[in-house]
Amino acid sequence: MRYPRRVSQRFVLELDDGDRLRAFEPTRVDIVSAAPRLAGFYNEPHNRSMLSHEADLSVAEVVAHYRALIGDGARAFLLEVDGRLVGDADLRHVERGQAEIAILVGDRAVQGRGLGTRFGVMVHAFAFRALGLGRLYASIIPSNAPSLRLFEKLGYERDDSPAARRYIDEPDDVTLSLAPERFERLHGALAARVRVGPRPRRAR
Repeated sequence: MRYPRRVSQRFVLELDDGDRLRAFEPTRVDIVSAAPRLAGFYNEPHNRSMLSHEADLSVAEVVAHYRALIGDGARAFLLEVDGRLVGDADLRHVERGQAEIAILVGDRAVQGRGLGTRFGVMVHAFAFRALGLGRLYASIIPSNAPSLRLFEKLGYERDDSPAARRYIDEPDDVTLSLAPERFERLHGALAARVRVGPRPRRAR
């Protein structure tokens, strides 16, 4: 199912696939509520080694990070399994039919269950089908083997073009990209089961 390309409200993505997976664009109230658990995900030693920050992030810094992302036009999502917050994802630098994507299943208790791939399919279905984007990019530190495997499963391929390299944080970052046609060939059947709908308007 196709959705309008211009999206001006918050959306929720849902997939029942053994687990009840839900990704939703948070309000300010949601962000403040989720920030302590998100900070725990970001600061957990294993997770932090895979991310680009070296120092622990405070709850206030997590809130500020989200506000900056959303203020810059990013589409940020909180990820839940059976109602439990397990991670986050976002589409940032959304412009000219393309964007950069980041995904983290931060709850160590549920890592290794394929949730990253399924949440990835959900967010890509939104990006390609709802927003109508023509290409997504990812920039990953070389030591982050789990993320490299995740994006390979999603269909990403190495991309050293100037368009991809503009998203790097460090010169040795690995850059990859994915077009909607390849995504549909690999994951179209699962993507078709993703329910995309607007979130009811509530407190900001």
